[in-house]
Amino acid sequence: MKTSLRDFCGFRAGDKGDTADVALFAYDDDGYETIVREVTAERVKAHFGSMVTGEVVRYEAPNVRALNFVLRGALGGGGPRSLRSDNLGKSLGGALVRMEVDAPEGLA
Repeated sequence: MKTSLRDFCGFRAGDKGDTADVALFAYDDDGYETIVREVTAERVKAHFGSMVTGEVVRYEAPNVRALNFVLRGALGGGGPRSLRSDNLGKSLGGALVRMEVDAPEGLA
């Protein structure tokens, strides 16, 4: 079934300069297996489209059921240089958990 990440994940995010850092935390083991399979660096980059001009790197942290994504070139040059009205990492985290993925029935 298709469902949004926010149905079975939380997130934390931060930013520094033109780089954003977004971590997804699955609520259980089934959710973690799903995000490992479905949420690749390539899909995250495609999800943000032209908003992220640099590379996206994924790091796995299975001990806390998390994936961490580093998004380079994600903040329009950084806080003081950007013309975006709300370009902080936390807004990118909120946007990422709206991504839809294939998940097992009953996960959400």
